[in-house]
Parts: sequence; structure tokens; C-alpha cells
Amino acid sequence: MEPRRRERRVIAVAGAAALVAVGLNIAFSAVAAHRRRKRRELPGFTAQVNLSAPEIKRLADRIIAKSKETYDSVATVPLDKVSFANAVAPLADLDALQFPLVQACVLPRMVSPSEDVRKASAEAEKRLHSHFVLCRQREDVYRVMKAFAVKGDKIGPEATRFLQCLMKEFERYGVKLSQSKRKEMEKLKSRIDELNLKYLQNLNDFTKFLLLSEDELAGLPFEFLKDLEKADGKLKVPLTSYHVTPILEHCKVGSTRKQIAVAYGQKGGKDNLGILENLVQLRHKFARLLGYTNYADFAIEPRMARTSRKVLEFLEEMSEQLSDVANRELSILKELKIKEEGSAQFGMEDLLYYMKRAEEFKIDLDIGEIKHYFPVSLVISGMLKMFQDLFALRFDEIKDADVWHDTVRLFSVWDASSSDLLGYFFLDIFAREGKYAHTCVVTLQNGCLCSNGARKVPAAVLLSQCPKEFDGNPALLRFPEVVRLFHEFSHVVHHISNKTTFSRFSGLRLEGDFAEIPSLLLENWCYESVSLKMMSGFHQDITKSITSEACQSLKRRRDLFAGLKMKQEILLCLVDQIIHSSENVDIDDLIKDLHPKVMLGIPLLEGTSPASCFPRLAIGYDAVCYSYIWSEVFAADLFVSKFKDDLLNQHAGLRFRNKVLAPGGSKDPLDIITDYLGREPSLQPFIQSRTRNSL
Repeated sequence: MEPRRRERRVIAVAGAAALVAVGLNIAFSAVAAHRRRKRRELPGFTAQVNLSAPEIKRLADRIIAKSKETYDSVATVPLDKVSFANAVAPLADLDALQFPLVQACVLPRMVSPSEDVRKASAEAEKRLHSHFVLCRQREDVYRVMKAFAVKGDKIGPEATRFLQCLMKEFERYGVKLSQSKRKEMEKLKSRIDELNLKYLQNLNDFTKFLLLSEDELAGLPFEFLKDLEKADGKLKVPLTSYHVTPILEHCKVGSTRKQIAVAYGQKGGKDNLGILENLVQLRHKFARLLGYTNYADFAIEPRMARTSRKVLEFLEEMSEQLSDVANRELSILKELKIKEEGSAQFGMEDLLYYMKRAEEFKIDLDIGEIKHYFPVSLVISGMLKMFQDLFALRFDEIKDADVWHDTVRLFSVWDASSSDLLGYFFLDIFAREGKYAHTCVVTLQNGCLCSNGARKVPAAVLLSQCPKEFDGNPALLRFPEVVRLFHEFSHVVHHISNKTTFSRFSGLRLEGDFAEIPSLLLENWCYESVSLKMMSGFHQDITKSITSEACQSLKRRRDLFAGLKMKQEILLCLVDQIIHSSENVDIDDLIKDLHPKVMLGIPLLEGTSPASCFPRLAIGYDAVCYSYIWSEVFAADLFVSKFKDDLLNQHAGLRFRNKVLAPGGSKDPLDIITDYLGREPSLQPFIQSRTRNSL
């Protein structure tokens, strides 16, 4: 029997053991019955998208109760009678059934027009998160899964991977620890969370400013200066990124740039540096409790790179490979400084300013005017057409669907050749009060095969904050917003292309340094004429698309000084990796030593401490700051190798959809990409493609 068919059969025969999960489905049917009567039925889609505050609370209660019931049932299985059907399948079925229900509870926090509903959703999210953490710490359930794993029954590669991933999740939550060590782990985690928030709070509470004269701010546009408050005959400049970045880009006075850069680089100060040093030590203790040598190995284990050593090797090789082109870029900037300011030493405060000057000399493009070619409606329609054409998909809008706001649109997704239903996506792209403020994708339902043989199809929501049409004038998008929208819709297509058996492997529940690769790959289409013209048209005459020359300028602008820009990223990623893989590192000394080595002799600005004002070190990206660079490198290789010469080749797009997107997390991602490329991924395509136009 083929592995795929064997896995489908394994899930199907688990029905008897999954009566609890079937009961879960029945229990929720009463909650949803009246809503199903009101809305058009959507085959394969069970998520609720418009619950009231009381319904959210009741649904969260039932999710927790039925989840506990299922875990209790698995825990009672005698260890000498374990099978896939009674030890693993109930948990797989529970995941498949619960995921859309959980998402029905938590999505309203981000999208509901009702404040009461948003509050109920936020509270439900906290309760559900706490409950699922407790579930992953159940030693009795882990013992049953372990007994089945030791038994060694053949269950197929995807089912085996599911079991391995599930057991590893339990272990990373401390299920193998003694009660005393588990309590210690919880105390460490609680303290880490407190310090994370304190680090961010210090940055948010930073209110210092500088008083500067108009002469000291020479080069800044009038629109910038007129918005600054006046005090003691000078202009009050707050030390926020909103104010600091324009000054570093446009101020002609080198001493002002340095003064601003130093003051901004002290944000967080010694307090945050001390917090970070404490955080690093606590993280190492946390990781060692779980049996890891250091925190970096703990953080990286579930990602493509697997080990800190591999990440360090990757970053060091990247830095070395970029040195020649970065040196050439720096020489150009130094020459510009000599022409404008004389022989003053080139410092970090000069990078943005002279990059901007070089951009003005080398690129004939008004980035502010470009938005006139990107009306929101045209960008959306062109983007949808491009994805349909490239990946052999068909998007049909569903007009009478139940949605949470009248501006939300729902589409079904079909395979253009077979006419099979693949999934659904909601577009909630317009700004409104109370809505989540950033562009992102939220998964509503994962694609999977249920125990009764029915297939749930993937469903996702694309959220954004696009402007609306006003007084008959079309809403326009800045070019970075076009790229961001395109990037996030790529995640939607990735999610909907999924064809896995298990919900656990669907769509975006992937290794963190793999999930971004397809979207970063597809961002390349935003810099190529053939695809940009599909998404553009002058707002007063949409038949006039963006010019080929403007498309080339946008690409050159992206790649200009790519070596130096990447070097700055690598520096911070190296700091992140070293402090989280080594003991007792003096962070200030480390940065002072690394900075001139990575940044080609440019010293760290005296008195600054980048580690005190770099939030990714503190929360969310600790020990994994490298992952975005990793994803960019892989994406560049895929683009250059498979798409660059024929951007709308449907055969190539369909092969990518089936080979890379469809497996989701059901296979090792490095194996997926290596199999697709026919070789190991390489750094060279990124180095060559991004630095070719950097000068």
C-alpha cells in the first residue's frame, strides 16, 4: 500500500476511537445551527465568523471541556493495548475539529466592529492558551503516546512525523521534568515574560528630545520642520523613529546627524542592557532544564537550521561573501562625504544620508508619485489575476456569505484544471476603528482529512488597513504597501494549496524559517514589469500602467547598497546568536568587537548600545533573528533557478504549488526545497541577484 493511502486508511479506521471527538462536533452543532440557516452553506468549511460575545464565551467553555475529555480518554488507555487508533488518532481528530472553533473565538479580537465582542475574544484567547499549555504538560497522555512510539507500528511517513512533532511539543513544554523542575521552569518563564515586557516598556516610555535650530536641521523639508514644536527659540525633536529616520536621511549637517544617532542609540540605556543580560541568563537556565546546551539550540531546534552552529556558519559565510561588494559600496559613500563635507571620518551616522544622496544621483524615481499608479481596487484585481494565472487557480467571489463587516469579501478557490474545491479566503482590507492595525494573514481553518473520511478545506483571512475611496477619488497605495499586501496574499495561497492529511501540518503551521520563503520568493514579482503592469494603472486613466523604466528603478532602489544593508542585519543577528549560544558574554564588549569587523572598519558610535534598543533581542525573535535572512537566501535561489526567465509560466507555478506549497509541514522543509531544486540551496543567487544593481 502506498504511504499516502496507508495514512488515509489509518485516519479512517480511527473513527471508533474518536467518538469523543465526534461528540465534540455534535456539541458544537447547537451553537452553530441557527447561523447555518442564515448563511449560504460552504462545502468543507465549518468555522464561525460572526459570533456574539456570549457565544464566544460559551464556545470557549465547550472547547476546553471537550478537549479535557479527549485528553482524559487517551490517558486511560492501558500501555499494553496502545494503538494509533486509541493513542494518537483522537488527538489528531481533536486538532482538526478544534482549530476552526478556536479561531472562531480569537479572530473577533482583531476584526469585530463591537468592542464587547473584541473584549470577549481577547479573554477567550487567554483562557484557551492557558488551557492548551496545560494539555501539552500532561504526563499521562505523553506516556501513552510514548508507549505507542516504542511499539514501532508502521503508520506511514506523515503519521510518523505527526507523532514525532506532537511528542516533541510535549517535551518542550517540560512533560519529562519532575514536578519540582517543572515548577522551576514555570517560574523562569514567568520572570522572562516580566522582563520582556519591562524591556519594551522602557522603550515605549522613552520621551527624551533634542532642541535644535533650523540651521542645524538644514536639508529637512519644510513639511517636516513645520510640525515640530518650538521651545527656547529652537525646534523640539522627539527621539522617535518617525523623526530620527528623516533626519539621518536628509540633514546636511554631519554633527546633527551624529548627535541624533547617538541620542537615539542610547534609547533603553543601561537599564535595558541589564535586563537583556538577565534575560539571556534566564533563557539559558530554561533551556538547560529541558536538556539543551544553550537557549539558541532550544529555539532553533524546531526550525530548518536545527542548530545554533549551523546558523553561525550561515551568518559568517554570508558576511564574508558580501564583504567585497559592501566595500565597494562604502567607498562610493566615503567619496560622496569627502565631496560634501571634506575629509571627516565616515561613521554610522552617515550611512543613511549618503545612501539617500547616492539614490538621488543614480535613480530617476519619485517614490511619492508612484502611488498614483496603484489604486487599491486595481492592485487587488491585478494581484488576484496574477496568482490565478501563475498557479492554475480560479477565484470565485461569494456574494451572500456571513461576514463580520459589510466591506469584507469572501472567495472560494478552485483548481483551474480539475475544478476541485481547494479552499476559501476572506479579504478584510479597509481601515476601520477597532480593527487590527497591521497587514497580516489569519488562518481560520486548516486543510485536513477527518476520521469520517470528509475533508476540511483551508480557509484564511487577509487583513490590511488600506484607505477607502473618498469623494470619488480612488484610494491609492504606497509602493511598500503594495509589496506588503502581495507578500501576505502569498501566505494565503500557501495555506490554501495545502493537501496534508493532518491539520497539524496545514498551511502556515510550519518551521519559522520556512513559512516566509514562498512569500519572499513571490515578492520578486513586485519588481518585474510584466507583473507590476498587471497591478497598476494611473488613477486618472487606469489604461496607463506604470512604465517599464519606473519598474526597473523600483528594482534598482531595492537593491541599492544591498551589501551594506545586509551587513547591518547580519551584525545584529550575530549578536543575537552569540549571546544565546554562549555563557557569560559581555554584550557591550561583544558589539564593540564585532561592529568594525562586520561593518568594514566603521566603529560603533561612542556611547550607544544597540542591544538596549533592539526589541527583537528581547521578545519574539530571541535566538532566531537570523531566520528572515535565511528565508531571503532560499527565496532568491528559488526565484533565480525556477522563475526569473518566465515569470508567468503556469507549468513552473503549478509545479511549485504541488511540490513546495502542497506538502505544508508534512515533510522536512529542507528536503522539500532540495528535492524541488534538485540540489542543496545556495547563497550565490542571493549575492549575485541583489548586489548586481547595488552600485
